[in-house]
Amino acid sequence: MILLYISASVILAAALVLNRNFVVNRALVVVFLCMQSLFTIHQFFHRNEIQFGFFMPDALALLLTATLSIIAIPALFHHYDYIYAERDNSRTRGIYTAAMILLIMSLTAAYHASHIAVTWIFVEITTLSASAIIFHRRNAGSIEATWKYIFVSSISLVLVFIGILFLGISLGHASEDKLHYADLVSLAPTLDPRWLKLAFVFIFTGYTTKLGLVPLYTAGIDAKDKAPTPGGALFSSVVMNVGFTGVFRFYQVIAHSSVQDWANHVIIIAAGLSVFVAAVYMVRVRNIKRMLAYSSIEHMGLVMLGIAMGGVGYYAAVLHLVLHSFAKSSLFFQIGHLYKTYKTKNIYNIGNYFHYNPAGAVFILLAFISVTAMPPSGLFISELFIFKSFIEAGYALLLIPILLLLTIIIWAFGRSVLKILFTPPVGFDESVIEPVYRYETMSQYVLLSLVIIGGIAPPRFFTQLIEEVVMHLS
Repeated sequence: MILLYISASVILAAALVLNRNFVVNRALVVVFLCMQSLFTIHQFFHRNEIQFGFFMPDALALLLTATLSIIAIPALFHHYDYIYAERDNSRTRGIYTAAMILLIMSLTAAYHASHIAVTWIFVEITTLSASAIIFHRRNAGSIEATWKYIFVSSISLVLVFIGILFLGISLGHASEDKLHYADLVSLAPTLDPRWLKLAFVFIFTGYTTKLGLVPLYTAGIDAKDKAPTPGGALFSSVVMNVGFTGVFRFYQVIAHSSVQDWANHVIIIAAGLSVFVAAVYMVRVRNIKRMLAYSSIEHMGLVMLGIAMGGVGYYAAVLHLVLHSFAKSSLFFQIGHLYKTYKTKNIYNIGNYFHYNPAGAVFILLAFISVTAMPPSGLFISELFIFKSFIEAGYALLLIPILLLLTIIIWAFGRSVLKILFTPPVGFDESVIEPVYRYETMSQYVLLSLVIIGGIAPPRFFTQLIEEVVMHLS
């Protein structure tokens, strides 16, 4: 089934590149979304079945694919509302839409990959398709961001490849067909610790580009800023999830080896520095999209801290990852409406949003509450459990600076949100305002409601999937 899905996605992407008709373009998008939804449902009914030897819809794959499929609907439907000057350029529109489809397909395949090298291959495809999305506007800023993203991502993938080579050395006389994750987990106690440590450092560092952690987080910031808003929504959620997938699947191997404690300390250092970097930049940055990008770094730092702490932190980290995807993507969609109204991303030139778009302004206020993990946001539940895992793991003192940094982040974020909602804009010409229709905001409220439901009253199948993801780590 997965080969059929991948082949059909490539064919649809090629058709979109060649097509010049707007109606056909939209019809092909609808076909892909139907296919994506049907594939997700199909995988739920074929859980834990090996497909084509290199793919398996396990709990993590199903959870992240379902998240992706939900976010992909507004990302592809609303992209017509966000592409302004390019709206009537059929060639540019076709390339952009094809790149979005290839990105979604490669993310889905990477989630399902049961072999470490296959994960690496499809993460590389996400880099190529994401680069086309970043380049979409074809101005100086997007060109610079594209080359930066390609350069840093290429270096990161080289690091992952070197890590895989070190992992192969740690296998000793075991054959290369033992690079399936299930085989690696069973062989973990016998792996050479020295080479395994080197493998972890390189693989973890390489995937920080997608995951959005120190040290290779920088390319993702520019990508989220310069890409069209639907692309930024995917980069800040499901693309970061694929970085988590690469790290987490290898961490499952590490968890069954003698180097787990050492690896946890590496994660704590990188994740803690990521929260620090997010706090520093969110105080200074005045570009609203870059502010959201740094907020994503903070959340990924908390996710990885939960993994490093273990215990209830495992469950909380996966829950936080999924809920953050819904919250941050919905906020990015609304920032697209904000740009549509003010034609700027500079917070100083944005204000009194309640006057121009009441539905959008209410949403931004609710999204701020949700993203900063205040009740009734489900992120409040996941963060609370992550903080609990600090205490249970004996890292209560480390929790103090983390909480201080989160307080700074909430203050910086809140200051900007209040400026956007209530302070009069500077130098704004109301005569050129472009209306935002209420239906455009509906999908954002739906995504935000999932954040609340996922924390307060999560469906049983949802919690079962998370429990299955982490069951072999404790």
